[in-house]
Amino acid sequence: MDADRLIDELDASMRQLREAMRGIPIRRGSFKKTHDNLARDVAAATTMLDAARPVMRKDNK
Repeated sequence: MDADRLIDELDASMRQLREAMRGIPIRRGSFKKTHDNLARDVAAATTMLDAARPVMRKDNK
């Protein structure tokens, strides 16, 4: 899988999670804290993948 597609799928997944959270009482069972930690980690991973795009390109062998 190339970096562009992976970043797009991560972004779509995080949008879907945000939509799903609208119906959940977020303070229950420290779910909010878990969600915030996940969102922060995914944002960091996405940033690193974005920075690595030139190195990961197939035509850059």
